Amino acid sequence: MILRVEDLAKYFGEVRAVDHITFGIDSGTITSIVGPNGAGKTTLINLISGALKPDSGDIYYNNINIKGMPPYKISKLGIGRSFQIPHIYLNLTTLDNVLVSLYSIKGLTRSMVRDSYSFKDELSRAEAILNMFGLLEKKDMYVYELPHGDRKLLDIAMAFALNPKLVLLDEPTSGVSSREKRRVMKIVDDAIREQGVTALIVEHDMDIVFSYSDKIIVMHQGKIIAEGVPDEIKGDKTVESVLLGGET
Repeated sequence: MILRVEDLAKYFGEVRAVDHITFGIDSGTITSIVGPNGAGKTTLINLISGALKPDSGDIYYNNINIKGMPPYKISKLGIGRSFQIPHIYLNLTTLDNVLVSLYSIKGLTRSMVRDSYSFKDELSRAEAILNMFGLLEKKDMYVYELPHGDRKLLDIAMAFALNPKLVLLDEPTSGVSSREKRRVMKIVDDAIREQGVTALIVEHDMDIVFSYSDKIIVMHQGKIIAEGVPDEIKGDKTVESVLLGGET
């Protein structure tokens, strides 16, 4: 088991965003977290990634308690993250964005990226990552020229540049047109499976969730109300009521 969350809690005043939840994730699997808006999904991702500190509970990654660690230390341990709103550099090229991630490992600033093209290993690695995400032909395009679906893919590609063992993907298809969602998620799924990475995904589109998840965790009002394989979740009447009662 690559990730264990034990009795984890995070409150914002009277709001119990994450309310003493416990679950585990096996290596090499894709687990999706679903639930209505305000269920606590993104807060949970923020706790695991170190963006927020929990009020109580523990988070174990490969049996190391990472609770309260700063994000850069968590990243170095092998946990990568993408965001609902992509954290990318619009005025850099697609290739430069991936190089930013690669050179951040070495403590280089993004102002040094263009001079670092002489580092052939990193350049080859960046191009390989772009190829994995279907972006190699767009490596010289500025990010502001990319359609939204490709921006989402680039954000995830930058997380993969850090060579993670676990990736946390917050709404990988949000804002992507219905026609493009399948293409984006198929590329992401192929990359995850090919690299043997474990993924924890927050996602609203239930068709995507049921098609690509090995396991689904359903949250409501900060608690886990169900977890299981897609067929088990599909047949759960309580889950159906919660998801239909709120925005999914």
